Amino acid sequence: MNSVRKAPLIKRIFEYHKNKIMVRRCLSSNTKPSLEEHKKNIMARGLPKVKPINGVKHIVLVASGKGGVGKSTTSVNLAVSLKVLQPEKNVGLLDADVFGPSIPLMMNLKETPLLTKDNLMKPLINYNIKCISMGFLVAEDAPVIWRGLMVMQALEKLLRQVFWDSIDYLIVDTPPGTGDTHLSLIQNIPISGVVLVTTSQTAALNVVKRGTKMFQQLKVPIIGIVENMSSIKCPVCASNITLFGDDTSKMAKEFQIPVLDRIPLDQSITNSSDKGVPIVIAEPSSVEAEAYKNVGKKIIEFLEKNK
Repeated sequence: MNSVRKAPLIKRIFEYHKNKIMVRRCLSSNTKPSLEEHKKNIMARGLPKVKPINGVKHIVLVASGKGGVGKSTTSVNLAVSLKVLQPEKNVGLLDADVFGPSIPLMMNLKETPLLTKDNLMKPLINYNIKCISMGFLVAEDAPVIWRGLMVMQALEKLLRQVFWDSIDYLIVDTPPGTGDTHLSLIQNIPISGVVLVTTSQTAALNVVKRGTKMFQQLKVPIIGIVENMSSIKCPVCASNITLFGDDTSKMAKEFQIPVLDRIPLDQSITNSSDKGVPIVIAEPSSVEAEAYKNVGKKIIEFLEKNK
């Protein structure tokens, strides 16, 4: 009697699992083509189309592998140098470091940008440089706690919703590393060239090498390398002491890119930056200011040559 009752039950269980397997197979067979189709659609669309920024002629990225190597200081002084070298040209400075904006402090700008009738932000201006930064839009001590998508949307606003009017050179201060911000910039705007900033320490060079490979693989022109904190002046004999060796030259040779100049480590650079006065303005005849202006000259030469 028990065996008679069990037989139909076992049969029903078997049929149930059999049907389940059939449903799974059916679902998987239907899903596969749609996934393949989706992949084909993505490949057909390709990368986002590069679109110029209205009114901007040349865009120069300033990038570094590691933080703390003086990238933002270099960005600010290069922007000012370009204006000093060519007063008739219009220069802009875009702070693309959404999480750690430094441009408001270094350019001594704290106001909130006004809007045009078309709801475009008007850049703040100091030292005849038009500037825009996320630091103008949030409280000075407020942390920016955003996910990647929000960061990309913020970057898009800084790129597209600013009334630059007419800019000959736009210097873009990028965040450290080789993350979403760099890829988004490369894929969305025409980049005239990149200036890499590093110290000659092994840790810094190892990371900037990865950045160099990324830019080369993505066909972004590299203008050259600025070696920061290259030497320090002896307070006793006034001779220059090399701090970290000459591995930057080896790296430049390996990747076949020039070293644009070497910036000494001097307290005056930090002091002037903290006061919101770039060293090129504060001490225009100093060794440091002359080095930044020399890099500016080489940027102009590169852009003229690669029109």
